Amino acid sequence: MNRRELLKGLASLAAFGCGCEESFANVPMPAEKAGMPPYDSQDHFVHWMQVNRGEDPKFLAERWDRLQALFQHKDIWGAKNVRGYLLTPREDFVTPANLGRAYVWHYLDIGFGVTITGPHTVARMTSVLDVAPGAKVLEIGTGSGYQSAYLSNLTDSVFTIEIIPALAARTRRLYDSLIARGYVEYRSIKTKNADGYYGWEEFAPFDRIIVTCGIDHIPPPLLKQLKPGGIMVIPVGPPGAQHVLKVVAMHEPGGAINVARSDIYGGAPIAFVPFTKLEGGMVKGTHNNE
Repeated sequence: MNRRELLKGLASLAAFGCGCEESFANVPMPAEKAGMPPYDSQDHFVHWMQVNRGEDPKFLAERWDRLQALFQHKDIWGAKNVRGYLLTPREDFVTPANLGRAYVWHYLDIGFGVTITGPHTVARMTSVLDVAPGAKVLEIGTGSGYQSAYLSNLTDSVFTIEIIPALAARTRRLYDSLIARGYVEYRSIKTKNADGYYGWEEFAPFDRIIVTCGIDHIPPPLLKQLKPGGIMVIPVGPPGAQHVLKVVAMHEPGGAINVARSDIYGGAPIAFVPFTKLEGGMVKGTHNNE
């Protein structure tokens, strides 16, 4: 998409209903009515977000600055993905110890031996996923909750699975507290504490699946739960050096699944936390074929 096409898309999003009469605890205007925040300058963006979303100008300035870096490195494209990024407060999903580094390039520790993925990787994976409004999206690896929060600004049907019980509970509480503050878009996020390798069959099939932990193969249960022509984005490879793949599944009449794969980083390895598994109700080992 060239710059002219992007600006045209932004203009159409900006035309979506403003003038909201509802008022929430901390967020004056819900995301579905907020339209597109301006980003022609940091001052315009920060002011608009303060008025319409009630957010901290310090973090808003950092979010705007990181967007410029995302553009520079071609990690984000399409008006809907830009809007999703701008409306998602990453600072609410990092730990207090890392609050001052919420918008740094790299991943950050969130406890429990896992991390919040860096904003460039989140933005690129989300842009590749190409989520349409109303699409049903499954995330494997809820973690901090940031990725699903981002997705909730793209569609109203987000499902996310976290294997670590205490982390799953903490993130669910975070979503609920943010909903109470006025981030009503997070009501569209359904959470589950389970082993994500097996997907969420109850709500399958999914239009899109995003996996945020590394594994050395594509889990067959996830492929089976992906709609024909659906897209999965998943880090595949040995520990610490995965390749982030875009996987398009085509289901044949006889039941076979043909898979088309492409590397969204052109072969550059990216490190992800391991895709762990449950054994006897305990998180133990990984799903790698060993």
